[in-house]
Amino acid sequence: MLEPTLPDLRSLFSPDGLELLTRHGLLDALIERMLVSAITDNVELSEASQQEAIKEFLRQKNAGSPDALEDLIRASGLSKKAFYEQLFRPARMAQIAQEQFGAKAEARFLAQKERLDRVVYSLLRLHSQSQAQELYLRIAHGEANFSDLAGRYSQGMERNTNGVIGPVPLNQAHPTLSEKLRAAKPGTLLEPFRIDRWWVVTRLERFAPASFDERMAAQMSMELLQEWLKDDTRRHIQVLSSNHDHNPEAS
Repeated sequence: MLEPTLPDLRSLFSPDGLELLTRHGLLDALIERMLVSAITDNVELSEASQQEAIKEFLRQKNAGSPDALEDLIRASGLSKKAFYEQLFRPARMAQIAQEQFGAKAEARFLAQKERLDRVVYSLLRLHSQSQAQELYLRIAHGEANFSDLAGRYSQGMERNTNGVIGPVPLNQAHPTLSEKLRAAKPGTLLEPFRIDRWWVVTRLERFAPASFDERMAAQMSMELLQEWLKDDTRRHIQVLSSNHDHNPEAS
């Protein structure tokens, strides 16, 4: 299990310094970065992983040749050691996530699947029930195109995309809409129904259920690692606060 050791912040900063960091919302970020450094410093990456990280970095920088790496290091203003520490940190984080949380990745996927499923759907929002019914019938009978009507009549932001929304996580939609889309088959045009102050006409265009593959396992493992970082950061903050409250010299 991860048990990083951090230096005592009270020995690095004065009480006023810690208070200043807290007041400006910087203490959490500082502790989290210190935790990341503590857990990644001793991670050994394979040569293949290092080369892949370098290759991806050069691609992002549109650098056509590995020879450009030296120029990029100089331009960064960092020492070579600091540069490579930053460059390899994501790969080291991914390795830690897999080692520490890989066994829990599938359980998290199953618990989170609803937010991971993605949909593309068409949407019309109107204030008038009678107008919603009219436009629904025109679409259903092939008298009009959904996208044309949405671009012309819809009273929500979707009119800017001719009614098309997505691909987006299914749970981003209103719960009522999400439930109806989940039960529909692609191509199904749903009769108008009410959501809050709107009358809605919608059609499911495409449903892409999430699947647990290697990429998803890596994503779930990384999310678990990020949650651990947040939790451990809060724990360190609480310890600092408790020590400050019980330190008579702090006041």
